[in-house]
Amino acid sequence: MATKAGLVWAALAVAGLFGAATFTTATPLPVWAQAAGPVTPVKVGVRRITETQYRHTIADVFGPDIKISARFEPEKREEGLLAVGSSQLSLTASGFEQYFALASSISEQALGEARRAETVGCTPKDTRKMDEACARQFVGSYGQQLFRRPLTEAETTARLKPASVGTQQSGDFYTGLQLALTSLLMDPDFIFRMETAEADPANPRTYRLDGYSKASRISYLLWDTTPDAELRAAASSGDIHTSAGLRKQLDRLVASPRFEDGARAFFTDMLQLDGFDNLIKDPATYPKFNQAVADSAKEQTLKTTIDLLVAKKRDYRDLFSSNETFINRYLASVYKVPYSSSNAWAPYTFPESSERAGILTQVSFLSLFAHPAGSSPTRRGVKVHEIFMCEPTPEPPADVDFSKVQDSAKGTVRGRLLDHMENTGCTACHRRSDPPGLALEHFDGLGQLRTMENGSRIDVSADLDGKKFEGAQGLAKYLRDDPKIPACLVRNVYAYGVGRPTDERDEDYIADQTAAFASSGYVLPSLMAQIASSPEFLKPVIPRLASPSAAKPL
Repeated sequence: MATKAGLVWAALAVAGLFGAATFTTATPLPVWAQAAGPVTPVKVGVRRITETQYRHTIADVFGPDIKISARFEPEKREEGLLAVGSSQLSLTASGFEQYFALASSISEQALGEARRAETVGCTPKDTRKMDEACARQFVGSYGQQLFRRPLTEAETTARLKPASVGTQQSGDFYTGLQLALTSLLMDPDFIFRMETAEADPANPRTYRLDGYSKASRISYLLWDTTPDAELRAAASSGDIHTSAGLRKQLDRLVASPRFEDGARAFFTDMLQLDGFDNLIKDPATYPKFNQAVADSAKEQTLKTTIDLLVAKKRDYRDLFSSNETFINRYLASVYKVPYSSSNAWAPYTFPESSERAGILTQVSFLSLFAHPAGSSPTRRGVKVHEIFMCEPTPEPPADVDFSKVQDSAKGTVRGRLLDHMENTGCTACHRRSDPPGLALEHFDGLGQLRTMENGSRIDVSADLDGKKFEGAQGLAKYLRDDPKIPACLVRNVYAYGVGRPTDERDEDYIADQTAAFASSGYVLPSLMAQIASSPEFLKPVIPRLASPSAAKPL
């Protein structure tokens, strides 16, 4: 008797749903729609969904108890954001195999005996035979949730074929449905977010995103998951194209507890917390560091950020100065503070004398942007500029001599950096990048507080753009007062949502959104709803040569 995996491959191959070329690049992926009438829609965006989007979607569609055990394809960071890099991602052969294993596992769990009645939503006349009506209902229901829009008749028929073949070969209707569901989960229209533009009825010479593409763009920004039934209904009815209909959906999504998922996903990306996946520390230098500390550090920053900005709706700039946070037993050891709570996590407020001020003095930032066996003012300073000011630092010249700054036995890091800056070509960048990092030098490469290095007292004074400050608290005040900080957040939210970097064409828009952000009191939920409601956020970038009258069919 054939194995289940063999049966899956055979049935899907018979249906013609797999083709190697389909999965080698994100560019020629199959697309879905033909517009009613003479105007043909145009595909304007393809983005591979992230691991968290995949997990959130599966939990929403099939239930949170579905187990997902896999190593996902690597993501790519562009212009500081993985969300921007997602538009450049493809699917490798090994990635295809991993997604196939995942799809098979999910289908098997969703249609197992314990939950198939709830999952399928209809009862076949005979479980040993194909029931096309029930299978069609099943495929249509799950297809629109996974593809984020209704299936075409051709797409539905393509899934009924492996369902029929699988039922005939196994003598079990539910095995056939597993093959149909596996094919949906393996389709590029699920693994990749396809955005489509259509002619705008109000102005046939211009394009707009179609309703389902708008719904997806909004849902992934605010909830990090596929659009729910109500949002899809607004797309289907056209309400999403009206100001009132759009505002109704945005208010609902932002008010939902699910908004925390979207905010967590955004800050995980913006703060580059995925770096913990590959973080290494020298165990001799930092014996307290382990995977539990790494996981806790990441979670601390996310819990702090969500509590301040979402739950309490505080001023975004408080993120740099607030000493309110959460800790657990692992972090209490690193921070050298008592932990008496019986809970896994507990609120904690650092005293003013601790020098802890905002997320830049948490273990996450301090350990991520440091060396395995030491601190790094340059790395930390570069990341302050890159992440929070949207000011990337050029790569160092190829002929730079790093020997002086890497000599850990010679004085303090500050002294070694001053020697290093004597290298031709280094001074301009280091005078800009190093001051924020030097202000954080009272924290070692793990984030533990210290005041001495190699027998010398550490100087944490700094001067950036002619403004002098001292230590972490001085840096916090500098950043809180810098207008580039909120402007950078606006830029990042927009780029994250549209999946492309900003350029000079967006400068007026960013300035207007930043002014509106300030008027709201720098409140994050207001900012995200404000950007999601703007015409620029929902405007498609049309490929060259495309026009409503001359566009080529998808």
